[in-house]
Amino acid sequence: MFKRKLTALDYHNPGGFDCTDETQYRNCIVWLEDQKIRHYKIEERGNLRNIPSSDWPKAFHQYLQDLNCPFGGEQQPEAVDWLLGLAVRYEYGDNVDKYKNCKPLAAPTNSDKAVDPLLNLDGDSPDFKAGVTALANILKIQRHDDYLVMLKAIRILIQERLSPEAITKASNNREGIPVALDNHVLGFDTGDAVLNEAAQILRLLHIEELRELQTKINEAIVAVQAIIADPKTDHRLGKVGR
Repeated sequence: MFKRKLTALDYHNPGGFDCTDETQYRNCIVWLEDQKIRHYKIEERGNLRNIPSSDWPKAFHQYLQDLNCPFGGEQQPEAVDWLLGLAVRYEYGDNVDKYKNCKPLAAPTNSDKAVDPLLNLDGDSPDFKAGVTALANILKIQRHDDYLVMLKAIRILIQERLSPEAITKASNNREGIPVALDNHVLGFDTGDAVLNEAAQILRLLHIEELRELQTKINEAIVAVQAIIADPKTDHRLGKVGR
């Protein structure tokens, strides 16, 4: 996970970066700020550049707050992954013309076999665990001991709530049709005009729900009939079927 982003940012040693090595970690943070993010002015980067200082964690924590990072300094894998993503966005923004002319990858042919991407994932990799944890924190998903289970939960949430289709469906708010309650007979009297109106509204809402249910039932019947209602007739046998 880190290697791909570091490679995209032209980091000097993307394959050898070790997030658990404190010196490498701090050097990478300083490099990101100096070369890619550039949130601070040069004269304001002194505390962050002072890597051997015992106050560096405090400076780094303040740096994350200034960037509105959702992670704290103690969450090293998540924080560095978030900073790398931010750096990639800035890199693209600085070189839009360069990247928008990149040719897309060739589409797979029919001869290519569909491969489950989860099969190629190393579930025990620290980078994989850090990335899944970071996504789970952002999406407010409950943590699980099995990171593959967490990843599947993230995929389901994105498909059902964050896909373009889901967002479009959610944004299309249904507009109600004005209904005159006087035109609908309740059938009983509660003795209170306000309660009568509330009962009428509840009955109309219930009828609407029943209509939606009936529509779904009809759609299911049509779908089943489309499968089974195509018999082959043999007039010589005088019956339907083979």
